[in-house]
Amino acid sequence: MSNSVVSDLVNRSNRLGSDPRVTNYAGGNTSAKGVATDPVTGQDVELLWVKGSGGDLGTLTPKNLAVLRLDRLRALVDVYPGVDREDEMVAAFDYCLHGKGGAAPSIDTAMHGLVDAAHVDHLHPDAGIAIATAADGEELTHEIFGDSVVWVPWRRPGFQLGLDIAEIQAKNPQAIGCVLGGHGITAWGDTSAEAEQRSLEIIRSAEAYIEERTRALAAEGGHPFGAVVPGFEPLPEAERRERAAALAPVIRGIASADRPQVGHFTDSDVVLDLLSREKLAPLAALGTSCPDHFLRTKVSPLVVDLPATAPVEDVVARLRSLHSEYRQAYQAYYDRHATPDSPAIRGADPAIVLVPGVGMFSFGKDKQTARVAGEFYVNAINVMRGAEAISTYRPIDEAEKFRIEYWALEEAKLQRMPAPKPLATRVALVTGAGSGIGRAIAERLAAEGACVVIADLNLAGAQEVADALGGPDVAVAVEADVTSEQAVAALVRETVLAFGGVDLVVNNAGLSISKPLLETTVKDWDLQHDVMARGSFLVAREAARAMIAQGLGGDIVYIASKNSLFAGPNNIAYSATKADQAHQVRLLAAELGEHGIRVNGVNPDGVVRGSGIFAGGWGAQRAAVYGVPESELGAYYAQRTLLKREVLPEHVAAAVFALTGPDLVQTTGLHVPVDSGVAAAFLR
Repeated sequence: MSNSVVSDLVNRSNRLGSDPRVTNYAGGNTSAKGVATDPVTGQDVELLWVKGSGGDLGTLTPKNLAVLRLDRLRALVDVYPGVDREDEMVAAFDYCLHGKGGAAPSIDTAMHGLVDAAHVDHLHPDAGIAIATAADGEELTHEIFGDSVVWVPWRRPGFQLGLDIAEIQAKNPQAIGCVLGGHGITAWGDTSAEAEQRSLEIIRSAEAYIEERTRALAAEGGHPFGAVVPGFEPLPEAERRERAAALAPVIRGIASADRPQVGHFTDSDVVLDLLSREKLAPLAALGTSCPDHFLRTKVSPLVVDLPATAPVEDVVARLRSLHSEYRQAYQAYYDRHATPDSPAIRGADPAIVLVPGVGMFSFGKDKQTARVAGEFYVNAINVMRGAEAISTYRPIDEAEKFRIEYWALEEAKLQRMPAPKPLATRVALVTGAGSGIGRAIAERLAAEGACVVIADLNLAGAQEVADALGGPDVAVAVEADVTSEQAVAALVRETVLAFGGVDLVVNNAGLSISKPLLETTVKDWDLQHDVMARGSFLVAREAARAMIAQGLGGDIVYIASKNSLFAGPNNIAYSATKADQAHQVRLLAAELGEHGIRVNGVNPDGVVRGSGIFAGGWGAQRAAVYGVPESELGAYYAQRTLLKREVLPEHVAAAVFALTGPDLVQTTGLHVPVDSGVAAAFLR
């Protein structure tokens, strides 16, 4: 029986979790009760399978379920010490686990175990939370649902809330679920299908009621968010995104004052509509309500109070002023509610920044966290709109928010998280990353925790690399011609819109044509200098603009060559442009140091295996110069080195990581040879 119970639970969870109208990412939880055989006694035992802490319904698998003995879980009622000590019950759940117990039980486990129903869904639908946060939510619940859905006053998630819902269910046997004040909904059923159907019935009924009231308001010329404020309307898309790209590095620097953050930009119609209307400021000040929302968005966003057409420099100045005010207000919020045993303040920077006419910037410890924070604020906007259409938006009060944000259990969850990788929160831009050395560098940087922009002339190749690295929460592909000033500016714009800014640039794009001096044409010369000398200059210049705006420092790495020092035959154009790149490293290190931007280089020997340059004809040309078969060129290069070892793309990638990781932070203006020892290319 247990296999079918688990299978039905997982399938139901995935269906519910895949619909953003039903619940948000990682929000809510589902459960099922059933019978399994105790391997010790051979007797049947009642078990509870419930989504564990930190899981997501849409992607739930059996390993994400906590498995508890129902008799032991329900026996905790007899030892419950009361609401002032209810946090102790979370540790007690460990004594109720069956076998290894699966995932760690969440704070909502008591709700699922104590409610007398075989299947329970606890969800965070926007429509349900709109009713839960309406000033007259209890009356609206009765008006919409009659006695089939019961109002439960706000209580922080925990053991007592489980007891409350169980008592209300027992007193209302006709009820199919409840609305949890300020929070969400819970539904139950005798079968998995019935629980799911009841959850959807509650949600769809709430949606229909809100839609009807919204239409009625519109018929009277009204809007839940009030009238459009002149000058705050959305800018045209092209202008909007250009302004967003100009502001993104500044805003990321603001959001990273306490600790570095990755950014995400959203300019959906839902966001732009709120930003254009008269209730923006008062509603934003009220903050979000559902605990899952404000744990990711903070109690309130930072809102720019200038029109969409204000000069960018005025917006930047205002952002800096508002940031100072925001930090002071957040510190005051912490001081108002902190007790001697509260966790230390976790940082006073905003997680959400709203810019009228432009959109929303959200931030987190990685791209997924930043994206999800933005998604949660979109959920909150939907909640506010629904609540204002049917009543007045009234979220839980500030003190309750603090109790959850600085909850000891939440702090313990944060402390259990693995240590961040060395390049976590860093945004890397790698040119020529669709193959060869560039691909290896992108793979290494992503493996070390960076978000990576895969820039390449070959968009299909770049996209394949980005997909292999994990998709848009890790890497994005951008088609880029580094010889074009406009294309490079667009590349950096796409980078900052994708991840909020840029911290680490690798100038890797290159090509080579091997010819004697007398056969080298002006076209040969110009092409190589355009791609490598000019291209590196353009990329470094545009990236430096963003880095300076961020105020977070940064790294620029040039993949030069041992040929920048070594005078080999038949190689005038390539070697000259590599020497140009090598000196750019020194020049930019001297110029950008005051901004905390380090500039270094890597000088590889010929990298044959996996190289796009060598595969494109360079290998055949160099093999002809040295009089060896092309298939033996790598071995030939290796034999002329001191170490007698072939240089591979991953060796170059390792040098890039060494230069940009945590161990060489005082190093700038350096060229690292990755050539297995070519004495003629020694730097001294």
